[in-house]
Amino acid sequence: MVQITISVKIFMVILMHGKFETKIIHEGEYQNKHGDATMPIHLSSTFIKPNLDTSQEFEYSRAGNPSRSLVEKKLAILENAKFALAFSSGLAAETVALLTLLKPGDHMIAFDDLYGGTKRLFDKIFKEKFKIHVDYVDLTKIDNLKSAIQENTKLIWIETPTNPLLKVCDINKISKLKKNSLVLVDNTFLSPYFQNPLELGADIVLHSTTKYINGHSDSIGGAIMVNDSSLYDSLKFNQNATGAILSPFDSFLVARGIKTLAIRMEKHQENALKIAHFLETHQKIKKVIYPGLKSHPQFEIVKKQFKGYAGIISFEILGTKEKLNLFLNNLKIFKLAESLGGVESLINVPSLMTHAYLSEKERNDIGINDNLMRLSIGIENVEDLIQDLDIALKSV
Repeated sequence: MVQITISVKIFMVILMHGKFETKIIHEGEYQNKHGDATMPIHLSSTFIKPNLDTSQEFEYSRAGNPSRSLVEKKLAILENAKFALAFSSGLAAETVALLTLLKPGDHMIAFDDLYGGTKRLFDKIFKEKFKIHVDYVDLTKIDNLKSAIQENTKLIWIETPTNPLLKVCDINKISKLKKNSLVLVDNTFLSPYFQNPLELGADIVLHSTTKYINGHSDSIGGAIMVNDSSLYDSLKFNQNATGAILSPFDSFLVARGIKTLAIRMEKHQENALKIAHFLETHQKIKKVIYPGLKSHPQFEIVKKQFKGYAGIISFEILGTKEKLNLFLNNLKIFKLAESLGGVESLINVPSLMTHAYLSEKERNDIGINDNLMRLSIGIENVEDLIQDLDIALKSV
C-alpha cells in the first residue's frame, strides 16, 4: 500500500510539470478502485449520504457529477485556467455568462462579426427582454473600441477568429483598454491548442465544445474557463440555478475527445493550409480568407497571437446562385451541414444557414454575401479533399 501511494504521488508530480499532450490524456483518470484505464460514466442522478453530518463532493448531479468534474479538470488544463465549467451547449454557456455578468441597463461591446446564434441571443433575449445595450463594433481597429467604450460598459465580447469572416483582433491590446469591463473571448475557432486568451489578458474564455474540443460531431456542449475564484463561484451558482449542465454521457464524450485534441488540430491545420493555397490560386474563386495566408488582413496579429491556424476557411465563389448550387451538388466528400471542428470535412453557406437569422442588409453590412462559403477541414487525406473541390469547381 505504501509503495502504491508513493507511486501515485510521483505520477502526480510528473503530471503537474508535464506537457500539454500528456496532461490532457492523464489528468483526472485512474481515480477509482477498479483501476479503469478510462474514467467510467457516472449516470447516477443522486449520491447517498451515510448520515446528515457527512459532507461529500457529490450530492446531486445538477450541482456536481464525477463525469462532469473529470471533463472540467481537463478543460481547465486546456486554457491554463484555474477553473472550468461544462455546459449543455455553447449557447447555454453564453446565457449563464451573460446572466452572471450583466444586469438591466448595462452596456456591452461585441465584435460586429459573430456566430448568428450568438447575435440572436443578444438581440432577441438580452436586448429585448433584459434591456442590455449592445454595440457591434469592428474590433480589428483598436480605435473603434476606444470610441465605443462607455462608463457603464461591463463586457467586451470577442470572437477571434470571427464566424464566418475569420476577422482577428488583438486580445492583449483590447484587454489593456477594457477599463471597468470584463473581456470574454470565444475561442472555439482556434481551440486552446492554438490560442490561449487568458494568457493574453482576457478574463473569461468560452468554447462550444461541440466543435474542436470534442471533435467527433457526436456531442453538444459548451465550456467556460476563468482564473478568478469569485467569478467562478458566481458562474457555478448560476449554472446550477439554471440547470445548464453537461450530461454525464456527453462529459465522457468530451473527455475522450480532448485526449486527441493536439494531434487532430495539427492535421486540421496541415490540410487547411494546403487547401487554402489551392483555393487562392483557383480562377473560379473570388476571395479566400484563412489566418494562415499572408493575404489575411490581420496577418501581423495572427503571427503574434496564434500558435497555429486551425481548419476553418471561408471563400467566395465567382458566379450566380445557380453556380453555387451546382458546385455544392457536385461535392462528394465535403458534406453540406451546420457546425464545424469534427474529423469529417463540412461546407456551410452562412447566409442561408448559420447566419440566416440576420437580415440581408445586416449580412451585407458585415460582409456576408450570398456567395460566401465556410469550410471546416477534416482530417481526411488532403489530396482527396483537394480533388473533391477541384472536380466540383470544374462543374461550375
